[in-house]
Amino acid sequence: MFEWIYDPAIWASLATLTAMEIILGIDNIVFISVLVSRLPEKQADQARKIGLALALGARIVMLALLAWIIGLTQPLFTAFGHDFAWRDIILIVGGLFLLYKATHEIHQAVEEPDEHKPRSAVDATFMAIIGQIIIIDLVFSVDSIVTAIGMAQHVPVMVAAVTIAMFVMYIGSIPISKFIAEHPTTKMLALAFLLLIGMNLVAEGLGFHIPKGYIYFAMAFATGVESINVLISMRKKRTSTEADKG
Repeated sequence: MFEWIYDPAIWASLATLTAMEIILGIDNIVFISVLVSRLPEKQADQARKIGLALALGARIVMLALLAWIIGLTQPLFTAFGHDFAWRDIILIVGGLFLLYKATHEIHQAVEEPDEHKPRSAVDATFMAIIGQIIIIDLVFSVDSIVTAIGMAQHVPVMVAAVTIAMFVMYIGSIPISKFIAEHPTTKMLALAFLLLIGMNLVAEGLGFHIPKGYIYFAMAFATGVESINVLISMRKKRTSTEADKG
């Protein structure tokens, strides 16, 4: 029954699929990091744990429903020369949600700063953030599991890959969330990433495939530029502080 465990090809499949799941999880990390940056540190950590636990749970449940997931890729109707399946509809709705959410967050950051919230408002925000994480987890989970099904044949391999990827995502989300919270300009950059990710999801749902490499290269380049700006700003503050002390 477990002979496949001793097959080197299975382990190669596990390594490849884990790497792919981690890459696909970048979008999820950015979204969760932006949302939890609005919460106090303790609640932010709780929201992060709950969010990634829900993402893992959603993926494992979907893996247990392989026939249903495969059915999501079957065409439902044709419009504008493109066959639309449930997966396409989910990606379009999820992409539109990300576009709305990113635009709303940018508007709040620019027009409605809310640094001093009452406790009740913080609690309400916490529950709202958990709800939004659940929604977007479902969207990213569909894309992730469809990819997993195409790359591996054994459910235990898929579950192992998804679990490892989620653990890596949790470890990586901690410094990312902290960095975004400490540097407000990077939050605006992350929101711009969400707009980019949202547009990509809508395009995928409409049948326009944009290679992920282009998206992630643009994100990496922008992050590199912003990192240089942050370092320059920190150095200026340090120099100013030393001059004041002197």
